[in-house]
Amino acid sequence: MEVLENYTGHVEPGGPAARRTLAHLTITKLSVGGDWNNNAYLLVCRSTGDALLIDAANDAERLLDLLGHDADRPRLRAIVTTHQHPDHWQALGAVAGATGAQIVVHPLDADPLPAPPDVLVEHGDTVTVGESELEVIHLRGHTPGSIALLYRDPESTGHLFTGDSLFPGGVGKTGSPEDFESLIADVSERLFDYLPDDTWFYPGHGDDSTIGAERPKLSEWRERGW
Repeated sequence: MEVLENYTGHVEPGGPAARRTLAHLTITKLSVGGDWNNNAYLLVCRSTGDALLIDAANDAERLLDLLGHDADRPRLRAIVTTHQHPDHWQALGAVAGATGAQIVVHPLDADPLPAPPDVLVEHGDTVTVGESELEVIHLRGHTPGSIALLYRDPESTGHLFTGDSLFPGGVGKTGSPEDFESLIADVSERLFDYLPDDTWFYPGHGDDSTIGAERPKLSEWRERGW
């Protein structure tokens, strides 16, 4: 698996992965197969070698290649599924089965998964990867149990994994005006009112952005509606 070290937030479908190296974690982004070219994110603790995967979306073979096959490869401890839509868990059973990783999800989105979850998380809970913690943020609207994960890097900025709840240019798709109002309220209050502008976010599809780059567009998103 080719891994580029000059991280920009853009990866090509079927192309190399891209790695960002932080003081305590590495974050590696990979665009995996399927019609939607979903993103998967591998977080590895630099001290322990423990790893966490966010969205085993598709292409189990490439995800396992990303982990590597040597004796010193990262130990995948957990797979977090950001929400219940099938394009975010096509490889979940295969990767969990091959690695023994625990499956983590919000209880409201657990039933559609292809394998039973090991850990159910709620808003405000934490998920660990080695010596680091990620905060669970429940964002209601795209699905009932959609979650984001926030890593507060003690050496720099925050890193936020948003699934399909927040993208550059708007919130995720919703099925009704009520769902849209729920999602835009949660994104506003639990992300934009809560996090500084330099927080970098990593969506379930496409390129990354920052809270500051998207903040001026919030009123436009509200007016646009669902």
